[in-house]
Amino acid sequence: MLGDSTAVGLGDPLPGGAWRGVGPLVATALRVPAERFTNVSFTGARVGCVRTVQLPRALEQAPDVAVVIAGMNDTLRSDFDAATLTEDLDATVTALQAAGTTVVTVRFHDHGRVFRLPGPLRRAHAVRVAALNGAVDTVVARRGALCVDLDLLPGAYDLSSWSVDRLHPSERGHRLLARGITEALSHAGVAVPEPVPLGCSGGAVSGTADHLAWLLGKGAPWLWRRGRDLVPHAVGIVARDLVRTGLRAAGAGRGPVVSLLRALPITVEGCSKTNSSR
Repeated sequence: MLGDSTAVGLGDPLPGGAWRGVGPLVATALRVPAERFTNVSFTGARVGCVRTVQLPRALEQAPDVAVVIAGMNDTLRSDFDAATLTEDLDATVTALQAAGTTVVTVRFHDHGRVFRLPGPLRRAHAVRVAALNGAVDTVVARRGALCVDLDLLPGAYDLSSWSVDRLHPSERGHRLLARGITEALSHAGVAVPEPVPLGCSGGAVSGTADHLAWLLGKGAPWLWRRGRDLVPHAVGIVARDLVRTGLRAAGAGRGPVVSLLRALPITVEGCSKTNSSR
């Protein structure tokens, strides 16, 4: 497993505080011995640090199958660049395939249907996700990697598939994702002796107090940090909409063209490609 906090297993806690998630579920379905399953993912990972930090560790294991889940953290950063993201993902997939590894990655869903953001921020993020999916499509077509489309995954938009933070899959969501990954592998000729069951079992149960603690301790601060990173992009979208609206109104003779917005100074917190947090 390579990737971000979803690959780590956040949202599917085990008694005692550890995370399970999609990786162990896929490994169990493939009957991978415990000593042969390696998860090199970490929270906050972006596609660039999957390439530079996680990939070398993964290649040391000479894996038969590798699952790569990353990119959503990139969409939440002010330095988002689809071309660089494509290059990093392509390099990661190419290196794994050159080592004889079957690679599975994912296309991402419309997260605005799960995590409600203010209109401009939601639209700004949707543009980023579309660009991310374009990068994934390019690499998948170029390299013939396997891909699970989360937008088409049955149950992906059910609230029961998401943890309280609405950012990470719940246990059921991780099981749905693991089922999608193993089905893709099966269609490619990889043996899947034990299909992933969708019934939840073995995980820790979160109560109301746990949900409230997350909301106050992590949810609100996360929204504040990530919202500031998306603000410049959202402002640009609103400005372009206002200009287009003004131009249409002027063309119809309904009034003067809306003046271009003067750019307000916006300070965006600096972020690292390797130590950001999701």
